[in-house]
Amino acid sequence: MDITQLEPQIIWKNFSALNAVPRPSKKEEKVIEFIKNFGENLGLETRVDEVGNVIIKKPATAGMESRKPVVMQSHLDMVCQKNSDVNFDFETQGIEMEVEGDWVKAKGTTLGADNGLGVAAIMSVLESSDIPHPALEALFTIDEETGMTGAMGLKAGELHGEILLNLDTEEDDEIDIGCAGGIDVTASQNYPLEDVKGMVVRIDIKGLQGGHSGMDIHKGFGNANVILGRLLFTGVYNQNIQMISIDGGGLRNAIPREANAVLSVRNSVEFIETANVLRKAILEEFAEIEKDLQINIETFSTPEKAISEEDSKKIIFALKAAHNGVYRMSPDVADLVEASNNVARVELQHGELKILNLSRSSVESTKFAVAEQLKSVFELAGMNVEFSGSYPGWKPRPGSEIVKLMEKIYEKDFGAKPHVVACHAGLECGIIGANYPEMEMVSFGPTIRGAHSPDEKANIPSVQKFWGFLKEILADIPSKN
Repeated sequence: MDITQLEPQIIWKNFSALNAVPRPSKKEEKVIEFIKNFGENLGLETRVDEVGNVIIKKPATAGMESRKPVVMQSHLDMVCQKNSDVNFDFETQGIEMEVEGDWVKAKGTTLGADNGLGVAAIMSVLESSDIPHPALEALFTIDEETGMTGAMGLKAGELHGEILLNLDTEEDDEIDIGCAGGIDVTASQNYPLEDVKGMVVRIDIKGLQGGHSGMDIHKGFGNANVILGRLLFTGVYNQNIQMISIDGGGLRNAIPREANAVLSVRNSVEFIETANVLRKAILEEFAEIEKDLQINIETFSTPEKAISEEDSKKIIFALKAAHNGVYRMSPDVADLVEASNNVARVELQHGELKILNLSRSSVESTKFAVAEQLKSVFELAGMNVEFSGSYPGWKPRPGSEIVKLMEKIYEKDFGAKPHVVACHAGLECGIIGANYPEMEMVSFGPTIRGAHSPDEKANIPSVQKFWGFLKEILADIPSKN
């Protein structure tokens, strides 16, 4: 089915046009130019700031000039994940989409609905001629997924809106008023190589569902790097393990779906037999939630070099000890994860090791508590540890005028109360709010499932619901004080 024939057609038309443009994080040149041209072709004031954010201004429609000016904000970049058997280049190809029942999904890759549907909605408002709205500033930020550098680089004074509508929430019955901050924790070390002394084994883990390392961290999904660490640990004391290579996970904000390791062991038959006992137990542990999980352990051809048994033991201990998952639930907000960590990427090649983590928390002190716990583990294992990319959370303001307005509209239109929540994802509102402390902020959006994984899909009826909700919010924005 032609995606552009779905309702509302204006949203799906713009989403299809956006998804034809490659837009990996930190490589947004093409999509920046695309959005810039879009604004200029509409005859609207358009500029690109120093870091690459695109700002497009549209005057108020007739009769709306006295309403509070609004910033509509979404990010241009997308998480680039694909199934291992899919041949796809995110830097040169557009996303290939298909309809499956009430859902739009991609063919073996992430869909980019996070946050492409928000971008498409803003584009649709900008090009409309029949939607009442106050003065608008459309803010398209870059690099939200891997560093928040667009939001961090946005200068004070660039925006003049009094209300910010962030369109980056993934449940259509939620109004988000707060989020977690985050920090990248990277452990690294270079190890000397030596000859392989034993028999070589390869471990492959695949078929996990992955997901968003913030929104899905509490759901009990398997982390391929953690499972790999457990399997390696079975031979750490009696198999004289020498690590040859590890390739696990990918982006910091995606729960790892696949991992593999090649290692030398004293006796491959004994190691595989012992590891298979744990393999069976792990498959049983995850039987209900990870139905496609596969773990293969088999002998492998002999490479020339590995790292020492002592250094290998340190790596395995670090993988076993590094915290992954929920660190603390919030004592203030029911069912909200306060702090967590995702052991996102483990790479060992030719003696060079990197372990990438993303620690999140809605409380600054526990964010650093998680990061410092990881630092302690990795430094005890003799690794170098670096903190980077720290960004603040977004403190909730539940009584703000825009939140009350949206609650009222939602209940009138849909016959139920929305869930006014804080989330464990990293939204840009907290960062933007540091330079615009008086601006009222709220986040909402259509229902998206499987964000940050190739299972990502967007619900078609939900997009219709979201579009109607957005238009009514814009029409009812209150007057300036």
